[in-house]
Amino acid sequence: MPSSGSDTDVLLERLAAGDRQAADALLIRHRDRLKKMVSCRMDPRLAARVSPSDVVQETMITAARDLDSYAKNRPMPFYPWLRRLAWNRLMDLQRRHLYRQKRAVGREEQATPMTDQSLFELARRLVGHGPSPSRAAQTRETRERLRAALDELEPTQREVLLLKYVEDMTLAEAAAVLDITVDAAKMRHLRAVQRLRTLLADLEHD
Repeated sequence: MPSSGSDTDVLLERLAAGDRQAADALLIRHRDRLKKMVSCRMDPRLAARVSPSDVVQETMITAARDLDSYAKNRPMPFYPWLRRLAWNRLMDLQRRHLYRQKRAVGREEQATPMTDQSLFELARRLVGHGPSPSRAAQTRETRERLRAALDELEPTQREVLLLKYVEDMTLAEAAAVLDITVDAAKMRHLRAVQRLRTLLADLEHD
């Protein structure tokens, strides 16, 4: 679950006041969330070469270096800022290892496929009753149907779902990541959930 925003704010205030222990506490507090994000978003081909823990560790080093500047300016909520550092590192690794010889428009979007883990988590979170959706999400046919349905959503609708249900972000955090208003995130979330729950309800009766 997301770490308490109020606790994070207290640690940021302590950091701005010169408390160096607050920096370590901030990074440790969000490490597990960050690792889950990297694990769910990493291309399986890259996972054979790079550990999510390595990506997180490199992100923590970068964050520790830039933390004082962040604490003074706070351009966005803390976790979305930290996640952006990890995302940039992940994209850099995927470009370097997977796409060095292929440069094309839209390549970066293709670098983050919908993993089976993410599909399973969406099915589990969006339909909270009965075992059928969870079992169905493990079949090849149903995974492909879920992927096809997600592909039909607007990109920001799809991302709101992933950020909320797979990465356990609040809608306010998702809005910061996507650079949209919280109201826009809420609307995209509502529309996407309505469409996908219709599909998942069908799957439950297959």
